[in-house]
Amino acid sequence: MIARLSARIASPDRLLLPEGRASGPMPWVIAIMAFLTVLAVAAGIVLAAASARLAEQMSGRATVQIVEADAARRADQSARALALLRSRPDVVRADPVGMAEMTALLEPWLGKAGLAADLPVPALIDIDLRLGTTDIAALERAVRAVAPAARIDGHARWLGPVLRLTGALGGLVALVVMLTGIATAACVVLAARAALNTHRATIDVLHLLGATDAQIARLFQRRIALDALFGGGLGLGCGVVALILIGGRIGALGSELVGGAGMPGWGWLALLAVPLAAALVATIAARLTVMRALARIL
Repeated sequence: MIARLSARIASPDRLLLPEGRASGPMPWVIAIMAFLTVLAVAAGIVLAAASARLAEQMSGRATVQIVEADAARRADQSARALALLRSRPDVVRADPVGMAEMTALLEPWLGKAGLAADLPVPALIDIDLRLGTTDIAALERAVRAVAPAARIDGHARWLGPVLRLTGALGGLVALVVMLTGIATAACVVLAARAALNTHRATIDVLHLLGATDAQIARLFQRRIALDALFGGGLGLGCGVVALILIGGRIGALGSELVGGAGMPGWGWLALLAVPLAAALVATIAARLTVMRALARIL
């Protein structure tokens, strides 16, 4: 009798739970949850990568402006500031912005007619700072010693609102992932309770034959874990297809701003954890639910 019971427990779930990976609504609900999780995790990874790339690009960039109405003094101060900047060890590159570039920058506001000859336009010098240089104020004091009309605008200060926005969006992504995990666990709890109620008589017989609560719980958690893995894999596949299609559409826009926000290589590997996480959550939720229910039965 004990040997027969052991054989039943060893091949198990077929006796207590429905056959097939697509049996019941639970695998499909988990597939939907996994699909949404894949999209949310991918969005979070892309946001984090784009923010890091933008911070890296802009943290070492600055623009020197020579705001002087007199053209001769402006040119003289610009030349002296340029010479000083190129001699400093904390400045990697210093290049003046030419009139053609200034015209292109101001064209949206002034039109294609270009700049008037008597219009006082500040002289601009675009600089790249050495990695780790953060004291913009000291650099500005040094430049103003030779060019009193100069001021330095660090590009990093414009990153504050962008980083706060990406941080808020990252928090929203984490909330979505947490909610989908809770929904997955709730679905597993309902499925486990339904299976327990359906097979209550069989469970009573197994108890009479000497089966422990842990042995019975393993029957349920194994089948539910396999169903969750199937649903998670299906959701992952659909999510990857959706991401590839979206990436193709973004690439077709030809926008440098949007096109730069791509999925890094490690991000695709990170998405593989979604079905595994779904199976783990399902296993834990199923075991806790079944063990608690069996304790009440006894």
